[in-house]
Amino acid sequence: GRLEAVTQQMGYHPQYLDSFLKMQHYLMHMDGPLPFDCRHYIAIMAAARHQCRYLVNLHVLQFLRAGGDPQWLRGLDFIPPKLRNLNEINKILAHRPWLITKEHIEKLLKISEWSWSLAELVHAVVLLAHCHALTSFVFGCGCEQDEGPGGRGSLKPLSPGNQCFCEATAGNGCSQELLRINRKRSLDSCMELDSLRERIQRIHVETEGREDTRLLQQDREEGEGQGRRWRCSDPSAGLSPLADTDGEVTGATNLACYMQDPDFGYQDFSRRDEDQTQVFRIQDYSWEDHGFSLVNRLYSDIGHLLDEKFRMVDGLQSSAMAKRQGCEPSVFKRGIWNYIHCMFGIRYDDYDYAEVNQLLERMLKVYIKTVTCYPEKTNPEMFDRFWKQFKHSEKVHVNLLILEARMQAELLYALQAITQYMI
Repeated sequence: GRLEAVTQQMGYHPQYLDSFLKMQHYLMHMDGPLPFDCRHYIAIMAAARHQCRYLVNLHVLQFLRAGGDPQWLRGLDFIPPKLRNLNEINKILAHRPWLITKEHIEKLLKISEWSWSLAELVHAVVLLAHCHALTSFVFGCGCEQDEGPGGRGSLKPLSPGNQCFCEATAGNGCSQELLRINRKRSLDSCMELDSLRERIQRIHVETEGREDTRLLQQDREEGEGQGRRWRCSDPSAGLSPLADTDGEVTGATNLACYMQDPDFGYQDFSRRDEDQTQVFRIQDYSWEDHGFSLVNRLYSDIGHLLDEKFRMVDGLQSSAMAKRQGCEPSVFKRGIWNYIHCMFGIRYDDYDYAEVNQLLERMLKVYIKTVTCYPEKTNPEMFDRFWKQFKHSEKVHVNLLILEARMQAELLYALQAITQYMI
């Protein structure tokens, strides 16, 4: 009955958690342009860019439960070309979203056997941005799994370990009804990794005695292109995708198989080629005036759910944090938000960026940049170290701001490129 760790951390801010779960449920499990198994595979690809085993393993299990082909879990070489073609914008959005152009969009939408529709692409873009940003939260709050003596799948203990997950910021105490609702609504909460290993072991046992991996791969290569539009699995395939050469089930150990060009990472926006990449001015293309309407038109209702989540994180109380810095809560939160967007080349003409250095201490800036730009380099000690005088719920609040600011930044670049393609 233990809640999934991300939900547990977000539970420090129950209203935001409710908004987050509604959006994620709609994105992953309700009617939409993409097949359900493909949604989870795209999530695997996105989480793998930041080496986030925690999210990869959760979505591997959900991929299998959705009827996904286990052969796909061997890596990008075993999936349909249509999905594999998404790798380039996955890589760029995860690390340097300012490089996205209308040419990337056009390449995916061009008429061919493996072309994407606009609606499918918007669904995929929202999925990628959501999962990239969620990896920042996972690493930022120490939810990433521990590869300790207990084996893969055990999570790092949360801090404080004996505190109720939904500590009420208003002092109302923990609501048992909220606990019940969140357990029911979080579709990830039951995704224990021992269950994942059992499922993979079952697949392995069922397929024991078949041709060895190399023959299967050879057969697949010879028959490539014979499958359906989305599902091009080899009917004879079936060795456990997560088994090693000796047949031992090890879990999702080799995340490299889910990505290409692993050395491609974040680069300071200031180091860009200025002849090709300009500063993104929010006055020219904003979520409120442009992104919201486009995404809602091509993927019905997701715009409203995303907008609610952005507004919810903006409305979270931060009076204690702001008071320590001697400013208004709105000023403090805007400083964090604009600093994150600045790292991705997004500028607000009406903002004085000198405020960032005045409002944010150096250690906090280092923490925010690490969690935002290369979350896989974050360690649990960083969460404990930064701003020791702050409560756990306040640190979670900072990570929620990182999650939402990063997601909106990726969406703005991708949706602007789609808009330019459409024009």
